[in-house]
Amino acid sequence: MIGAAYAQLSAVSYGVSDFVGGVASRRTAALRVMLVTYPIATVLLGVVAATAGGPVRPGALLWGSLYGVSQSIGVYWFYAAVAAGPISVVSPLAAVLNAAVPVAVGVALGERPGEIASVGVVMAMIAVILVSRESPADEDVRTHKFTSKVAWLTVGSGVAFGLDFVLLHEAPAESRLWPLFFARAAATVLVFAVAGMSNNFQLPSRTPLRLAVAAALLDTCANITMLLAIQKWMLSLASILISLYPATTVILAIIVLRERVTRWQALGMMLAGVSVSMIAAT
Repeated sequence: MIGAAYAQLSAVSYGVSDFVGGVASRRTAALRVMLVTYPIATVLLGVVAATAGGPVRPGALLWGSLYGVSQSIGVYWFYAAVAAGPISVVSPLAAVLNAAVPVAVGVALGERPGEIASVGVVMAMIAVILVSRESPADEDVRTHKFTSKVAWLTVGSGVAFGLDFVLLHEAPAESRLWPLFFARAAATVLVFAVAGMSNNFQLPSRTPLRLAVAAALLDTCANITMLLAIQKWMLSLASILISLYPATTVILAIIVLRERVTRWQALGMMLAGVSVSMIAAT
């Protein structure tokens, strides 16, 4: 099914983009990386949207902009939660909310996946939790507590990420790729404003800059294939497959950075593979 293919391509693109952007963020501030990736992605999406054609409807501007703002807020809240709380709790909780919100909305809108696909969705949610799970050092556990503030930030980021799918799904299909352009444009304005207020308006250089440019290209591909997936397939199934993107990030970390995979992450990647087969067969 073409929708499943788009969803899987989007997941891989997001996973590689996160890995590349994460490596860049190890060498410079994450906000500086975003100062490069967001504007470039905006220009690329604008060119692709103009080439693809389609009318610029008010709905494309509204839902696309809301998607961009939601995504930016989700990223900000997630980074704040990870900075203050234990990654082993924040990451999987945000990930499962990211996967659960669009599935719940899709079912509420009347989507009814088959029995095999439904089992695959449950397995995929478990896989997302396991793959996103990290094994922090004892020092991290002692110094980073899961306080009520961290809990709210985690829940907020997970819901915001999950709403991304829903908001983009509401954009008019006849506008084609224009909602993505407005999304990145709105997000870029927000990032620039935050950078200006935090006195962090400085671009990275050399390797971080090259990595940020690569992340922008991958992010563009991920957004385009995500939109095509949710337009051509059920929201509940497309979103759950795309939410498996952390598996790609973990695999790259193992191969490139020689990071060790935990037993839980290995089990999660196995479940992810099985769930993809069950969902894509629908």
